[in-house]
Amino acid sequence: MAASSQDLPVGGRFDGAAHRFPVRVYFEDTDLSGVVYHANYLRYMERARSDMLRLVGIDQRGFHDAGEGAYAVSALAIRYRAPARLDDALVVISAVLKVRGASVDIHQRVMRGETILSDADVTAALVAASGRPRRQPRTWIEAFERLLVPGTSI
Repeated sequence: MAASSQDLPVGGRFDGAAHRFPVRVYFEDTDLSGVVYHANYLRYMERARSDMLRLVGIDQRGFHDAGEGAYAVSALAIRYRAPARLDDALVVISAVLKVRGASVDIHQRVMRGETILSDADVTAALVAASGRPRRQPRTWIEAFERLLVPGTSI
């Protein structure tokens, strides 16, 4: 089911287990050729992941401010399929694929209507303030497990 970005509240919403996050392309997002600069797709995906976590009750800021650590991307594979352009209304769709003690795998797609512009497989690992991996809190693991979507067909 395609959702236009105009139908989504700030922070996005869940459609089943998939999180949908609206993005508008601004001039600052584009390069000299008039298309979205490749690194900005990563920014869109990061914002979508952060808001997905917020919506399921994971308080990254509180965890970080308490000196407990933070999520860090430990692996990323991204594919660029079609360009986005100035003023395009996009949707980032995120789905949790796998949960482990210290990390989570998330598949993300940047869409314009029915067109996939970019998709990525991201592993986010929870690291302590020392930078070493650490176990996710049990409540966070449970939140991710409720969102599990096997495979990458979201």
